[in-house]
This record gives sequence, C-alpha cells and structure tokens, in this order.
Amino acid sequence: MPQPNILFIFSDQQRWDTLGCYGQRLPVTPNLDRMAADGTRFEYAFTCQPVCGPARSCLQTGKWATETGCFVNDRALPRGERTLAHWLSEVGYEVGYLGKWHLASQGSEQRYHGSAVPPELRGGYTDFWLASDVLEFTSHSYDGHMFDADGNRREFPEGRYRVDALTDWTLEYLRTRDGQRPFFLFLSYIEPHHQNDHNRYEGPHGSKERFADYDVPGDLVGTGGDWRENYPDYLGCCASLDENVGRIRAELARLGLAEDTLILYTSDHGSHFRTRNAEYKRSCHEGCIRIPMVACGPGFRGGQVVDELVSLMDIPPTILAAGGAEIPSTVRGRPLQQVLAGVEDWPGEVFLQISEDHIGRAIRTKRWKYSVWVPSDQPWSGSQQPGSYVYTEECLYNMDADPHERTNLVADPAYAAVRAELAEMLIGRMVAAGEAEPVILPAEVGVRS
Repeated sequence: MPQPNILFIFSDQQRWDTLGCYGQRLPVTPNLDRMAADGTRFEYAFTCQPVCGPARSCLQTGKWATETGCFVNDRALPRGERTLAHWLSEVGYEVGYLGKWHLASQGSEQRYHGSAVPPELRGGYTDFWLASDVLEFTSHSYDGHMFDADGNRREFPEGRYRVDALTDWTLEYLRTRDGQRPFFLFLSYIEPHHQNDHNRYEGPHGSKERFADYDVPGDLVGTGGDWRENYPDYLGCCASLDENVGRIRAELARLGLAEDTLILYTSDHGSHFRTRNAEYKRSCHEGCIRIPMVACGPGFRGGQVVDELVSLMDIPPTILAAGGAEIPSTVRGRPLQQVLAGVEDWPGEVFLQISEDHIGRAIRTKRWKYSVWVPSDQPWSGSQQPGSYVYTEECLYNMDADPHERTNLVADPAYAAVRAELAEMLIGRMVAAGEAEPVILPAEVGVRS
C-alpha cells in the first residue's frame, strides 16, 4: 500500500462537546460531523498536558513533557530532540508546518514571540514553514502576520478572519507543491483560544448573534467564570474551524488527493472558562482535559466510534505507523490503529501531567477521575519544577454518577479503597513515564472542588 499523505489539523483550547458528533445541539460543526461519519471518532479522547507548549512538545516527540523539559510554556524544544518531521522525512515524506509553533522561545535569552523562528528551532520541518512561535502575540482575530521559511512576514489580508487566512495559505501549499513525495503537513490553528491581550474569545463577526441560543454545558451550569459573555464567540471560533476543514477537504477532493490522505483532527486541551482556577486550563477537570479526536482516510474509514480511552500521546505513533516509519522506543503512546484492530491489552486509563498553575498528576478511567497535587497558597509557585517526590490527594470524582464533577470524594472515608487502588495505578504510570516513585499523602482539610 502506498504511503498516504498525512494532514494533522490542530485546534487550541477546544472542548470535545463543541462538535455535533459529541452532542452539541447547535449546527457548529457539520463538516467535522461528516468527517466523523466517514471516518473514526474517538469518544473518550484526552490531552496529556492541559497547556499549550507542553502538549505540543509531547506531540512532536512522543515523549512526556517532563522528558523533553517543556513541562511549562516558554520552554524551547531541545535542539537534539527527534520529532515527527525527522522520522517522516527519513521515510520519504515532504514535511511542512503552518500556524502556531510555541516551541522556540525560552525566557528572555531566547525570545521569538514577535520574530521569525530560526531554522534550527523548527523541529525538523525543512520543506515548508509558515508560522509564528506564539501566534496570539503576532495576530488578533482579524489582523496580524506569520513568518515564512526565509523569515519574511506574511500579513493576513485586510478583514480576513485568522482561521480563514491560515486556511488560505494551506490551500496555497496544497496547490503549489510538486507532488513528488507524499506530504505530512502539521496545521496548527490558534482558535478557539482566547485572545490574550484582549482578555476574551474572538469569534468571527456575528458570532454572538449566531450562537446566542446555546445550551450551557453541564459542568458550567450555575458556576461563575466568564462563559456567559464568551461562549457564543467560543462556538463561533469552532464553527470557523469547521467551515475551513470543509474547505480543505473539498480542495483535497478537487486535487484528487482525498482518497490517499489521512486527516487527523484534535486539540491540545479544552477550556473550563475560569470555573476551576483563575484561567482556562491547567486543571484535571473534564472541561479542560477532554478533547475532540476525529480521523478520516486510509485505515480510519467506515464511521466507527471508539469507546476506549485514548490520549494525545497516542497521536505520534499513529502518525508514524500510518506513514510506514518505525516507531522509536522513546515514543510513549500506542498507535490508534491497534484499537481499530481490536487489541486486547489497550490501557484502561489515561495519564496526565499538569503544570504551571500547580504541579499535578492525574488519571482518568472510564469510571473514575483521580488527581494529586503539590498544594500551595500561591498559584504558579513551584511551577518551574517538573515534578515532586511528595504529592497530596486533590480530587476523586465518580464519572458515572457525577459527570460534571460537582462532588469531590477525595476525603470521603467510604472511598479509601478506591483511592488506594487508583493511587497505585497513578504511581505506576508516573514511574513508566520516567518519573521518580512518589509518596502520595491523604487529602488535606478544605480540598479543592
């Protein structure tokens, strides 16, 4: 079988429940819903690190963020790290990157927030490059720029929404490549991420009116946070992503590439809209860690729905397996192709590392959510440490009885045996990820909700 083209489409801060195929009532994602009907939808997909840079480091290398050193934002991917681009290049792929990179800057001594990323910090993407290290710092929803492979600025056309502009350049790439090799294109949008300097989500003009009649997600009902003023624009961002997925699929069909192209769509993490901590992510809660994941194309056709729990860590080996590349022993996840083949030993839990807001670790099984942390009165304190030798129990939720995570059972003596079993499971996953075996202490009085 010839090597397929591989298009990886990555959104930023998108909850799973924004898609119709995951239960969204409003017509936000008809194109992704059709893609799921044609391909494969993963019902229970989760990030491995609910913050932008760390999740990206995991995707590029297949390693945990604590292994790459990129366990917080503003950490550059080490220059010696091997990535998807390196491995796929070696088996004949043309490798390209378009959009938000977030893996070049490191503190004040190496800052590319507003300038071009040099070639040696592009993770091996040598055939095509059009990106900004931190796209939210070089653009807003209707203005801005990125940098091409020669370091030249590419300005968004006046009045063009950011998702549309990135897609315009994606279509330009597809139309102008010579077609001598299969391509691997990593397309990294920033929507529906909030616009940092404006402190709000920015959907296309008219989003507030278009999506005013929304259903409040169950985990947000009755909470504070800022979802009331932001959720219609958030859905507008997601609708724009969906419309542009439709544009891309139509162009692939027009070019005669649709049957030979594997498309993977997912996000780095979700958003809890400032209901669980002071911002949008960096927590163990479902709104923050559960993401959409849809694949369509060679190996992923037929309208299948996968109920096993899968992780963002499973994407790198999936891409390598699809491209016919050997999966290095350093790659931690497992190819999703194994799930479709009915493998019997697929893990029954996903593991997460959490950083910046606090140092934390969590596992999610079908029934339980269990997390531990290093308590602190000051958010962000200790955030520059990758982990700890001592953690304290933070959360235990029964996801069957309490899917919106309203009742924290972590201090309830009736669940001591459950916590002990989950603690053993979590420690095993931490050790397997290369971390030191920790001590986990019982929850303190006044645990977080």
